[in-house]
Amino acid sequence: MDTPAPLALLLQALEAGDLRAARAAAAELQRTRQGSTQLAAEVLHELRQPLLGVKAYTQMLTEEIGPRGALRQMLAQVERMEQIISDFTRLASERPAPQQAVSLVTHVQAAARAFALNPDSARIHLEVEAREELTVNGNGRLLEQLALNLLNNARDAVTGRGLVKVVLTLEDRAPVMYVADWGRGIPDAVLPRLFEPYVTGSKRGTGLGLAVCRRIAQEHHAQLEIVPPSVLSLQPAPTTVFRVRFPPPEPTPAALPGPAPLAPSPTPATVRRRLLVVDDEEIIRSVFKDLMGRECEVLEAAHAEEALALLERGRVDLILTDKNLPGLSGLELARRARQLDPHSRVILMTGYPSLVTAQEALELGLLDYLLKPFDDIREVRARLREALTGTTPLPRGLRPGSRRVDVLEDSPASARRLTEALALLGLEARVLTTASAEPTAEPPAAVVVSWDFAAAHGRQALALARQLGQGAPFVVLAEYLSQETMLESLRAGASGCLPRELETPELSRELSRLLHVA
Repeated sequence: MDTPAPLALLLQALEAGDLRAARAAAAELQRTRQGSTQLAAEVLHELRQPLLGVKAYTQMLTEEIGPRGALRQMLAQVERMEQIISDFTRLASERPAPQQAVSLVTHVQAAARAFALNPDSARIHLEVEAREELTVNGNGRLLEQLALNLLNNARDAVTGRGLVKVVLTLEDRAPVMYVADWGRGIPDAVLPRLFEPYVTGSKRGTGLGLAVCRRIAQEHHAQLEIVPPSVLSLQPAPTTVFRVRFPPPEPTPAALPGPAPLAPSPTPATVRRRLLVVDDEEIIRSVFKDLMGRECEVLEAAHAEEALALLERGRVDLILTDKNLPGLSGLELARRARQLDPHSRVILMTGYPSLVTAQEALELGLLDYLLKPFDDIREVRARLREALTGTTPLPRGLRPGSRRVDVLEDSPASARRLTEALALLGLEARVLTTASAEPTAEPPAAVVVSWDFAAAHGRQALALARQLGQGAPFVVLAEYLSQETMLESLRAGASGCLPRELETPELSRELSRLLHVA
């Protein structure tokens, strides 16, 4: 096998003692390696689109004829390919993911649900033991990937039917996750290099999963290691136990339980609603036509210009558009659709999520922001049903006839800045520091709610803001702007999401823009 050219030049320079040439060759070698890695990541990403179509149709077939053997195997292989793509792109990424205080238990349970979707997991009895709520500073999607990779690794270590157990606990204030299996164990020859890419002791695995786990653990300043089976006091003792030990988080008050979500209302049989699907991939348009065609009329467009021509000919009840379209983007399509009809309802889908586009989608008043590839096309169908039968989005401007803004904020410094910022706009702040306030006879002009409101954190804070606002627009403040915060705010109907620590003049300008203060 020939030595790659940049490496050969580096070796020649080193042999000749030419330091300048060696540095130049090393730089070229690094550039070539990075380019190849980026190209591979982009090619793998493009494979997500056809895989999404295959997976969606396979899931729909299982609904019609049941989870038969061939379909189960097809779905398992598609999900295996998705996992390989996700693992490689994570290893290739050099960008740290945004982090905030999140529930470790919640995201491990989400990983357990994703694990159960794989037909090969049906032979595994999975137990998740969590004695208490655990909070870590991290990224929810990455924590789910970390847990899912460890679960997949444990499943692949078990031959036939078996048990995998997850234990979540606190040790010296540090949140800890254990993943144990009763499989065949790890070969001694593999053990020293277990967390390196492409090293595996399993015939099923690619050798990427544990390398990704180590990468994610490092991003969360956590320690990932194999520990003696005796640490869990289980009988019979497991064969292999992985432990992820997170750093102790800053203490935070517990959140109040939120109201149970309302079940989506079924579409009336007498109403034939219209869904416009905009995507340059024909397979994606076909998926949604077959998924929703029995429940509504599905229109198709391959690009934004074609979609706008359809919208000019008649109103639709919901637009589902990809973000990256040839020509005009999905976000620009949403803007143009709003010009044609101010009440246009739009859902954006993308395989390239970012804080910037999530912020744009939020401020445009989009209903949802779906991430490709979809874990379960049936969950996507449930969201589309809800959006098709939903009401008009909340207003974006101040409620007329009132100058009072209810502020849900328990940080004195932040509440003071908000009061001053609203005063600059001629608005009066009513600061609320508890979740016990009831809606008043005179509804507020708007609501500002802190995502980190201790009395009702996160989703519960958003639900409380909607309750108190009685239809008024609301803006979310967050200590850490993350994709999770943006998406939850968007789905709750917020007008915008701002950093909590903005200084008074800038905060006033942003509130004026988001609430359309005259």
